[in-house]
Amino acid sequence: MTRWAVLKFGGASVAAPENWRTIARLIAERRADGLAPFVVHSALAGVSDLLEALPDAALKGEHEPVVDRLRQRHADFSAAAGLDAPALLAAHFERIERVAAGIALTGEASPRLRAALLAEGELMANALGAAKLAALGVTAEAFDSREALRALPGAAGETEYLSAACDEGANAALQAALTAKLDAGAGAILAPGFIAHATNGDTVLLGRGGSDTSAAYFAAILQAEVLEIWTDVPGMFSADPRLTPAARLLKRLSYDEAREIATMGAKVLHPRCIGPAQRAGVPVMVRDTFRPELEGTRIEARPGDDAPRVKAVSLKTGVRLVSLETAGMWRQVGFLADAFAAFKRNGVSIDLVSTSETNVTVSLDPDPSLDAARLDRLQADLSKIAQVTLVENAAAVSLVGYGVRRILHELAPAFEAFQDRPVLLVSQAANDLNFTVVVGAEDGRTLAARLHERMIRPVPDDPVFGPAWGDIASPAADRPAPAPWWREKREALLKLAPQDAPLYVYDLATVRARANALAALKAPARRWYAMKANSHPDVLRAIHAQGFGVECVSPGEIEHAMRSIPGLTPDEILFTPNFAPRGEYEAAFGTGVHVTVDGLHPLAEWPEVFKGRDIILRLNPDRPRGHHAHVRTAGPKAKFGIPLDQAGEAARLAQAAGARVTGLHAHAGSGVMEAGHWQAVGEILAQAAKAHFPQARILNPGGGLGAPDGPDAPALDLAAVDAGLMALKAAHPGFELWLEPGRYLVAEAGVLLARVTQIKTTGGARFIGVTAGMNSLIRPALYGARHEMVNLTRLGEPATGLFSIVGPVCESADLLGAGRLMPEPAQGDVIAILNAGAYGAVMASRYNLREPAGEAAI
Repeated sequence: MTRWAVLKFGGASVAAPENWRTIARLIAERRADGLAPFVVHSALAGVSDLLEALPDAALKGEHEPVVDRLRQRHADFSAAAGLDAPALLAAHFERIERVAAGIALTGEASPRLRAALLAEGELMANALGAAKLAALGVTAEAFDSREALRALPGAAGETEYLSAACDEGANAALQAALTAKLDAGAGAILAPGFIAHATNGDTVLLGRGGSDTSAAYFAAILQAEVLEIWTDVPGMFSADPRLTPAARLLKRLSYDEAREIATMGAKVLHPRCIGPAQRAGVPVMVRDTFRPELEGTRIEARPGDDAPRVKAVSLKTGVRLVSLETAGMWRQVGFLADAFAAFKRNGVSIDLVSTSETNVTVSLDPDPSLDAARLDRLQADLSKIAQVTLVENAAAVSLVGYGVRRILHELAPAFEAFQDRPVLLVSQAANDLNFTVVVGAEDGRTLAARLHERMIRPVPDDPVFGPAWGDIASPAADRPAPAPWWREKREALLKLAPQDAPLYVYDLATVRARANALAALKAPARRWYAMKANSHPDVLRAIHAQGFGVECVSPGEIEHAMRSIPGLTPDEILFTPNFAPRGEYEAAFGTGVHVTVDGLHPLAEWPEVFKGRDIILRLNPDRPRGHHAHVRTAGPKAKFGIPLDQAGEAARLAQAAGARVTGLHAHAGSGVMEAGHWQAVGEILAQAAKAHFPQARILNPGGGLGAPDGPDAPALDLAAVDAGLMALKAAHPGFELWLEPGRYLVAEAGVLLARVTQIKTTGGARFIGVTAGMNSLIRPALYGARHEMVNLTRLGEPATGLFSIVGPVCESADLLGAGRLMPEPAQGDVIAILNAGAYGAVMASRYNLREPAGEAAI
C-alpha cells in the first residue's frame, strides 16, 4: 500500500521561482523516506485578490486593467523561472477574458461565475509549477483536484459555489490511480488547492484559505501518513508575533487546541482543515518554507501537555456585538430559538454567546459579505422581540488551553488594568479549552499582550513551548544589541553584594544611554526627569548632565535635587504636587521654580498665593492608562488633576486670583506602551487651552513611558512617540511641548542584589529565601509587578526547576517572584532582581524594623 505524504504550499511559498527549488528538495526527501508526495498548492501570492476584484471591475466595464495586471504577474514569474508563459497559460487567460467580458455584457456576476474565475489562479499556478519542477528534474504529474474532490450540497440542497464542503471518505480507486501514475515515472502528484466540483459539474470553491482544507481532504481520502502545511512562518505560536516578540513556537498541540487557536484569530492555519485530518487520524505538521530546518508545530490527537495551562493568547479584531435587551425573555419558552432563527433567516453566523435573565449578547466574526442592507434586515427582525444594540469594531481576546477554568484566578492581575475600561462580553467555552473576553478595539492589543506576558510560562524541557519569535526572527547571535549591562559587569556586582544585607546597584552608563535616547526626540522643547522614580544623587547628576530638568512632587525633593546637582537653577525645577498644603505652594514660589496646580481648592481658597504668578494647571484627561490600578493617574476615580468639565471654572478662578495660566499638564499613568498616547493627551490639552486658557503656551502630556520588564517584553517605539508629538506640534504650532519621563530612564539601569539565606521545600513548592524583602522592593506586592531574576553566582548553569523567591518580612505578600525557572541554588548565592532601578529604594520602608536595601552607583 502506498504511504502518502500530503504537502501543501501557500501563496507566499509558491510566489517566487526559487521557492520551487525548496519544494523539489522536499519532494526528494519524502521519496527518500519511502513516502509518495502529493503536493497541493495555492495561487501565486496576490493573484486571488486580483481575481476576486475582477467581477466587480467587469460590472463597471473596467476589467481589462485587472486582466493586464494578472497577465503581468504571471509573466514576471515565468521570466524569472525561464518558462514560456503565453504557451502555458493562453487557454487560462482566454477563459478569464471570456468570463469577464460576459459579466460586463450581461451585468451579472453570479457566485457560479465568480467561482469559475477564482479557480483560474490555482490552475495557472499548477501549470507553471509543473513546468518549473520539470526544469528542476522532478517529473510532477499535474492533477486537477476537481477530478477527486466532490462538493456536498448545502443545507437546503443548493450548490454552494464559494464555500463548499467536500466528501472526505477514503477513496481506494483514487489511491490506485495515483499510485499508477507514480509507478509510470511521476516523482510527485501536483494538485491545485481551493477548487472542487459540484454534482452538476460546475467548479466550486472551498472558501478563502481553502487550499489548507483541500490538502486536508486529500490527506483523508488518501489515508496519508502526514499532512504538511508549508507556509511563511515556522508554525503556530502562542500569540501573533506582531503582538509580541515573546510569542513562542507551539511544538505540539492536539487537534482541538489547534482548531481553537485558528478559530480565535490565528491566521497560520485555516480552522476548516483540522476536521478532516482529525477524523482520518492524520497528524498535521505546520512548517516554514523559508526555514525548513525548524521543527514547526505537530498537531495530533494527543496534546503535548494536558495539564491546566494557557498555550496561546489570540486576538481577533473587527468583531461586532449584537445585544438583545428585554424583560420579556424571563422564563419565556423559545425566546432564544426565535432570536437565533432571525440570524439564520438573514444568513448571519454567530460566534460567542452570553446570556442573562434579560439580555442576550452575541458576537459576529468579521465578515466582508455582511453588508449594511443585510444587517438592517437582521436588526429589524430582532427588534420585533427585543431592544437591539450594535457595537462595532470590538476586539476578542481568547486564552486557549486545557483546563482554563482551573486557572482563572491567575488572570486577575492582568485584568486589573481594565478597571476603568469596559469588558463588553465574557465567554467560557463548554469544552474548557477557551476563555474569551470582548473589549473595545483600542484595548485589545494591550490586554492580549499583558495576558501573554503573565500566562505563557515555559518550563524546562517543555513539550509545548519552543523558542520565542524574537529568537527565531533575529537570533541572539545576529542581534547588534549588546549583552545586558549586568551580565557584562557580573564580577563587579558579585564583589559588591553584601553578605547579610541587600543592595541596589545602578549602572550610570545605562542611565545616560536612556537619557540620550529621549534627548534625541525632536518634538519636546524641554524634558523633566520625574525624580520620584529614583533620587540617588549620582543618578540625578547623570540625567541632568544630558539636558534634563527635574520634576519634583514635594519640598523635600526640591531640596534634595538642589543639594545633589551643583548649579541646578530654579528654572530647571518643575514642582508638581498633589493635595499639597498652602505652605508648600508659598515655599515653591519663593524659590522661583515652575509650579503646577492640580485642583480648584487652592485657587478658590488661597487666591493671594497665586496673584501675579505664572502657573501650570494639571487636568484630568479621563484617559487612564498604566500596568496596574495604583499607577493610573487619570479617569473618574483618580485623585489627580482638574476634571475637563471643570476647566472653565479653573480659568475663571485663576483669572480672579490674578494668576496667569501659561501651561497645561496631564499624566494618565505609568508603564504606557501605546506610542500614540502622548499625542492623544496633548490633543486634549490643546483643545482645552484654546477653549479656556488663551495665555497657555506649554502643553505637557506627562510621562509614564513604558520600560520593558524583561528581555522578551515589547519595547516602546520612541520613533513613533516622536512622530505623534511632531504631528501634534504641526496641528498646534503655537505651543511648546514638555515631557516628564521617570521609570523609563532608570528601571533597566538598576538591580537589587540579595544573597540566598535558605532553601525550603513544602509540598510541591520550592522556596529560595533571600536577604531582600518587600520592605526593600514593594512593587511585586503593591502592583503585582514582575521582575526578571537571575542567579548571578550560577549564571550560565542549566535550570533545574521552578522556585519562588521570598524575603524575611513576616507577611504572605513578601513574595518577590513566583515560579521562576532557575539553577539549583545554594546558601550564599547572589540573586539579581533585574529592572529594579525605578520605584525600588525610593519606596522602601523599615517595616518589621528591618533596614531596607542600601544603594550604590557604578
